[in-house]
Amino acid sequence: MTIATARLGLIRAAYVVARRDFRAILFSKAFVLFLLGPLFFLGISVVAGSLGAKAATSAAPARLAVALPAQEAARFTAAHAYLEDAVELPPIRQVPADGTRDTAALLADDSANYGAVLAGSLAAPRLVGTAERIEAWQGEVALIAAQARGDASGTLPAIALEPTRSSVANTRSSRVATATGAVTLLFLLTMLLAGMVLSNLVEEKANKIIEILAAAIPMDAVFIGKLFAMLALSFLGIAVWGSLALLIIGAGGAAVPEVPDPAVGWPLFVTLFVLYFSMGYLLIGSVFLTIGSMAPTVRDVQTLSMPATILQLAVFFLSTFALGSPGSPVELFSAIFPLSSPYAMVARAAQSDALWPHLLALAWQAVWVTLFVRIGATLFRRKVMKSGPARRPATAR
Repeated sequence: MTIATARLGLIRAAYVVARRDFRAILFSKAFVLFLLGPLFFLGISVVAGSLGAKAATSAAPARLAVALPAQEAARFTAAHAYLEDAVELPPIRQVPADGTRDTAALLADDSANYGAVLAGSLAAPRLVGTAERIEAWQGEVALIAAQARGDASGTLPAIALEPTRSSVANTRSSRVATATGAVTLLFLLTMLLAGMVLSNLVEEKANKIIEILAAAIPMDAVFIGKLFAMLALSFLGIAVWGSLALLIIGAGGAAVPEVPDPAVGWPLFVTLFVLYFSMGYLLIGSVFLTIGSMAPTVRDVQTLSMPATILQLAVFFLSTFALGSPGSPVELFSAIFPLSSPYAMVARAAQSDALWPHLLALAWQAVWVTLFVRIGATLFRRKVMKSGPARRPATAR
């Protein structure tokens, strides 16, 4: 008499593992302590804020468009070159002053990054741009104009200020700030939440539970189930922290600073942030799960947690450095490298309104999640499940 045993399919088995892990962790004391974890990351947020300020200042500087008559523009450029070694001056570029392009079109030129436009003449210069920009550049422009006119009296010409609502330079600066904040938040959430995965599997190895699971269901399903259980717990933690944050923001009212709008708009940006958090968590979680499955003891997992943390920090620093120069080789590498791709694409969503790169990036990241899970499950089967002493071959009597 033979007894037939049927193994659960991959999807069904992964769901069973995910439901089991979710319930076991949700009702544990460790999960309550886990919800208090963000308190330990307040110091990191301060450092990340300074990095964000550095990234905003390292972005391409705004330029002054010199739309003066040709001869006066040449004299203004020569005076700028003469003074720039002694005084900090805004970078300039000559543009035609034939009326074919008005100041609004120049300020809206995304490829030029103009912060203000100098129009009129050296005798009656006009500075057009956002109020804060033209007020900041008023003195420098007057100094250059006086040098270009050759005024021996040392009297600075009066600059007529014509403020506008916005410019490409200001928009870029504000979007860099939004991108930096989104990347920092994504890093803090991933770093805090992915740590749960690292020690989960090694505990079940010590209790021999993993051997029972491996005998009943595919090993790939164990990895997938555990990853999605931790992802669901992460969303639950984010919901708790998000509710507290909304209460604080509501209590703060007008004291809370306004966050600049991302390029794709807030509804789509929030959706993309959730998707990239999921992909980033699954990517780093699959790596952590493989490390935890290969470690023989909990002490080994603690030893391996330091390189894993350094890996996350390296990915964060790469993405933060790259977001200040969109389209550069470093930024493209950050968007293609699997572990940094979610961070780089969140920054892109804040700075560019193009949507097709996000579809391509999400598909690319899903491929790597699948690949990491398969590699981890294969290594576990070959290196851990078959690590016992070899049996002697049976001898014929």
